[in-house]
Amino acid sequence: MPSRVPSLRMLRSFFTDGSLDSLGTSEDARSKRHSTSDLSDVPFSAVRKEGWLHCKQILTKKGKAEDREDMLTWIKVIRENSKAEGEDPGFASQALISKKLNDYRKVSPAGAKPDSSPKGPRGLGIRAEFLKQTGTSAPRSPRQDAAVTKDESSSQKAPWGINIMKKNKKSAPRTFGVRLEDCQPAPDNKNVPLIVEACCKVVEDRGLEYMGIYRVPGNNAVVSSLQEQLNKGATEINLQDERWQDLNVISSLLKSFFRKLPEPLFTDDKYNDFIEANRIEDASERMRTLRKLIRDLPGHYYETLKFLVGHLKTIADHSEKNKMEPRNLALVFGPTLVRTSEDNMTDMVTHMPDRYKIVETLIQHSDWFFSDKEDKGEK
Repeated sequence: MPSRVPSLRMLRSFFTDGSLDSLGTSEDARSKRHSTSDLSDVPFSAVRKEGWLHCKQILTKKGKAEDREDMLTWIKVIRENSKAEGEDPGFASQALISKKLNDYRKVSPAGAKPDSSPKGPRGLGIRAEFLKQTGTSAPRSPRQDAAVTKDESSSQKAPWGINIMKKNKKSAPRTFGVRLEDCQPAPDNKNVPLIVEACCKVVEDRGLEYMGIYRVPGNNAVVSSLQEQLNKGATEINLQDERWQDLNVISSLLKSFFRKLPEPLFTDDKYNDFIEANRIEDASERMRTLRKLIRDLPGHYYETLKFLVGHLKTIADHSEKNKMEPRNLALVFGPTLVRTSEDNMTDMVTHMPDRYKIVETLIQHSDWFFSDKEDKGEK
């Protein structure tokens, strides 16, 4: 019980007739028993026994709370007596208290200044403090409840979604547009990409005598479809798929793979060295310099170049049927293989003959360039 208990007259003047509709005619009977002349004679215990909700309002000059603390004290007393009488706290907190707070705001002096003392967070009104004391919460609309439920469900799903994304990212290596060492490796040679081995196998099985192999482009839509499938992280390639039956599509797929490498097969840092080596006038010195540069390539690049050049050599050996001599193959693969990652028009024009010549020389002397035996003239 607070140290400052409001007078009986102040407590009675706190309520209005509008909040007592449920009491019916019994209110009128009780109001007649308590006139303004004998209210001062009614003891506090009698009023408590009658119940605070049965007291009729008497408007006087002192019939309202004097300040914020006075108002909170009234609310506390009302709450305690409502519990003592076994009254429904929901009725008091929602119907009665709402109306009384509205009445309190209406009768508050217009020029009154808000209490600036640090009694709690700013913006916490009397209604909020009362609900906080009684342990009840303000009613919410179904739309607000749905929004809260949605936020809670989304917060629970967030970690799960992130984990799945991370897992897929690790288990789905791409094929096109990535470095050689990041590609899915072939089963027989871990330094050669699976896509390179598969394309070369299809061409050698069915296209050695196909006229214009690698020179005739395939259907762009089918090539793009295969690229998308391989970029989803396929660990195996179904060569029985009808899209793998078109030799022009497969040859275009292989060229597209090397064209989209972020680090070209001859690498950026050795590109100028290859161009300069190709321009050496002495034929023997030129060959030895080119071979040394090839041997200095990183493992994946050296093995992939060796595999590809051996395949092109096999194609050139059947040039009587397919009409693809080393020179013709060099015209197709030279600009794709011997380039920089940021190729510009000047290099393409001035270095184009060198690109052709380097690839043509490798095809013509593939056994010597990639042989493990040292040349007698080398140290």
